[in-house]
Amino acid sequence: QVQLVESGGGLVQAGGSLRLSCAASGSIFSFNAMGWYRQTPGKQRELVARINRDGNTNYADSVKGRFTISRDNAKNTVYLQMNSLKPEDTAAYFCNAEGVLYRMLGESYWGQGTQVTVSS
Repeated sequence: QVQLVESGGGLVQAGGSLRLSCAASGSIFSFNAMGWYRQTPGKQRELVARINRDGNTNYADSVKGRFTISRDNAKNTVYLQMNSLKPEDTAAYFCNAEGVLYRMLGESYWGQGTQVTVSS
């Protein structure tokens, strides 16, 4: 019922910026929380940034001060503004949404991913 579509990835030089977008669709217009994860070959998927219903955010230590997660409720879209990018930020980035029935049914959704490549 709910689909997540990421966009905004690409190739950027070290020190540059990108903004990722995650557009959500379905019969609901709110989620308990939304977040961004990233994954590279040989590594497990890791949490990059998360924002919950109350607007509280948390970030991976490696991106604090450089990345900002935000949400546009009218467009049902979550963004990840990435500044001062480093080559180690290179990864496939995935959007995640925690549904309102998460506590009872484990309702969670994933996007298909968007590639971010940072050159030195």
